[in-house]
Amino acid sequence: MSDQHERMDLGCLTGPVLIFGGPYSNLAATQAMRQRAEELDIPPNRIICTGDLIAYCSEPQETLQLVRDWGIAVVQGNCEESLGTDAADCGCGFEAGTTCSLLSVEWYQYATEKVTTNDRVWMSTLPKSLCFELAGRSVTVVHGGVNQINRFIFPSTPETVKREELDLAGSDILIGGHSGIPSGELVGRRACLNAGVIGLPANDGTRAGWYLLISSEEERIHFSWQRLRYAAELTHRNMCAAGLKAGYAETLLSGLWPSMDVLPAAERARRGEPIAMRPLVY
Repeated sequence: MSDQHERMDLGCLTGPVLIFGGPYSNLAATQAMRQRAEELDIPPNRIICTGDLIAYCSEPQETLQLVRDWGIAVVQGNCEESLGTDAADCGCGFEAGTTCSLLSVEWYQYATEKVTTNDRVWMSTLPKSLCFELAGRSVTVVHGGVNQINRFIFPSTPETVKREELDLAGSDILIGGHSGIPSGELVGRRACLNAGVIGLPANDGTRAGWYLLISSEEERIHFSWQRLRYAAELTHRNMCAAGLKAGYAETLLSGLWPSMDVLPAAERARRGEPIAMRPLVY
């Protein structure tokens, strides 16, 4: 990827900013996210997706086209990186032989057969990170880690790791996706957050996805995580009809992941507990 595609500067943003991740080929969830943005009167130039447009669900082409037509900013996720280069696997960071790795084979092969050459070119040119300024603070948005696209950062990830990522970003605020679980933490005088994803539940026993709203008041920035509810039953039926039955279709209804291979002990212990995200003021 050329240098101009490594990092995209969105400039100085005003008004609320909406950030979400992981559409995951879930067309119904992505349609619901766009509708919610329109209800909130947030224009495309203040909306960012943290990547992984295409993954577990059964409508990769339709979901990708909706996002492209929407005209929002998108960070390249590991799925875009892999599909854009016609890689052998999704590059999610799952260890070989684990349940997560084995389950990814089905949906990745399905997605590979659905995306077009034009789609691959577009995905391969997405920026690795986005930056903008809000209320005098610098914000960087990535998929996983700053230098490692598939790095998992969870709520329980040690502060030292989050501090390291903030140092690499060189920003006051760092926002990521990839891990699938929303989180927010003040790290000294900086903040490290995860916007959550919309295409799958957060392993908390509910069907809803998550997105992040950012607003400012004078010199303070307010972060507010919101649940996204959508027609999960429809996506489930579409997945079953497409033959995608290896775990993730049931996840849409149960709210529980088919495997917890990637999760630290703290997140494993909270499986099935509905997440309650408190607003964060910075």
